[in-house]
Amino acid sequence: MNAVSTALRLGSRIACLIVLISFALFVIDQAGNASAHQQNEVNASAPAGTAPPPKSTSKKKHDSEIRTTIDEASSTITSPFEGAVAGVHNEWANRGALLVLALLVYGFGVGYLARMLRVRV
Repeated sequence: MNAVSTALRLGSRIACLIVLISFALFVIDQAGNASAHQQNEVNASAPAGTAPPPKSTSKKKHDSEIRTTIDEASSTITSPFEGAVAGVHNEWANRGALLVLALLVYGFGVGYLARMLRVRV
């Protein structure tokens, strides 16, 4: 049973790490979008004689293969909780609730189960 306990703890930590990384990437994207929106607002309200700052020509590719894999894994991990947040239309609230539920179930719940299995052996 010690091997089962170790596997459960490892799986629990990996699941929590994937969900946390996906949420962190979501936050980074949202912050970048907010910054770009604010810059556009400032540039639109600038006097007519001022030239807007040049846009960078090197565009980051946000949908990389690793990012897509992390988001798909996170979506799979949090899919059992989709029904709990079905009525939420705010993306921040939706992602935050899924993060909290996943951390509670996989982090606390599975971690607790792994500790209980280890104690009984």
